[in-house]
Amino acid sequence: MDLWFTVVIVLHVLVALAIIGLVLLQHGKGADMGSGFGGGSSGSLFGATGSANFLSRMTAALATIFFLTSLGLAYFATHKPKTSGSIMDAVKSEPPPAAQPAPRSPQAEVPKPAAAEGSKAKDVPN
Repeated sequence: MDLWFTVVIVLHVLVALAIIGLVLLQHGKGADMGSGFGGGSSGSLFGATGSANFLSRMTAALATIFFLTSLGLAYFATHKPKTSGSIMDAVKSEPPPAAQPAPRSPQAEVPKPAAAEGSKAKDVPN
């Protein structure tokens, strides 16, 4: 996985540098106005119109590759394997044994007197 990550980063940087170079080689829309007044931009390497077509197609192709490598780097960044920790972290721990109910206290087992349940007069002090 680390090898592919390194390959994608190197390709990404090289494509970015190539896009920068191609954009700097292209002439803008205002450069054609200078050629009408005796400028030398019409004698370029690929001709007056052919250079813009070739360079713009190469820029579009490199921009597509740049976009795909960006997606690849995003995928590698979010799907890193877990390499830290020990092998014991991967072992499932057993659940603790079921808790035993607490023993009853002796005060809770004291029975209530049966006569006090039905008569209200015995509950009221004099």
